[in-house]
Amino acid sequence: MTIFFLITALLVIPAGLLIVIGDEVNPLEEARRVVAKNAKKSDDRTAVRARLEELGKGSDKDYEEFRIKQYGYSAASSTVSLVLLFLLSHSFALSILGSALVGTTMYVLLDRDLTKSVKKRRELIEAEFPAIIEMLTLAIAAGETPMSAMLRIAESANGALAHEFSVVVAGVRGGSPLSETLDLMGRRVKSVMIRRFVDALITATLRGAPLVEVLSRHAFEARGNQRNRVMGAAGKAEISMMIPVVFLILPISILFALWPSLTNLNMFAS
Repeated sequence: MTIFFLITALLVIPAGLLIVIGDEVNPLEEARRVVAKNAKKSDDRTAVRARLEELGKGSDKDYEEFRIKQYGYSAASSTVSLVLLFLLSHSFALSILGSALVGTTMYVLLDRDLTKSVKKRRELIEAEFPAIIEMLTLAIAAGETPMSAMLRIAESANGALAHEFSVVVAGVRGGSPLSETLDLMGRRVKSVMIRRFVDALITATLRGAPLVEVLSRHAFEARGNQRNRVMGAAGKAEISMMIPVVFLILPISILFALWPSLTNLNMFAS
């Protein structure tokens, strides 16, 4: 009987909310309005806006959509777990505690997924950096300006760093100075390698230093960093490959080698 009332309540509550809201109001739009209102008042302590901006989603709409997804998934998982736990345990306190834990876990998982996406994009940019910087060096050495070279790379290359160059070109066309748009790019892409490249390019542009020499030095350093990154990944893969060898293949090999001797010893003992 209690289960019947619980399921009925779960069905009646959304229906009541729809009646209160009205037919002319979209519940999703109402949820978006509430989240947008709360987002303006919140301090964003987890730096969600900064991470979304690094992914190229720095608008208020993107932030609201992420928060709606985070709150919606947390509420849905919490509700489903509440019903399942109550059906299994018949304890209302345990069900509430478990549903709160599930909802919090879903909230944290979505936040960590955003962090992983940012880290993956940052690694992709750093992997593309040596090839892109060499293309930029060749274009400037051929007589093009930094602006036209970035435009050529943005139109011909596909990737995260090429997209960042297209953002820089769009900013310059919008009336911002090249140094300011490059600085915004360095702040947006939180990578030490990109930050050093942007600072060197801004300094060379403002002081009139030869850009080809500066870019060639950064291209050489980028290739060295890429080689070190590949060697580090190879070392980690080698250690990971040793784990099944040491804990699985080696014990089985020793067992196969010693099993006949142990069998013969048992026969002689008997």
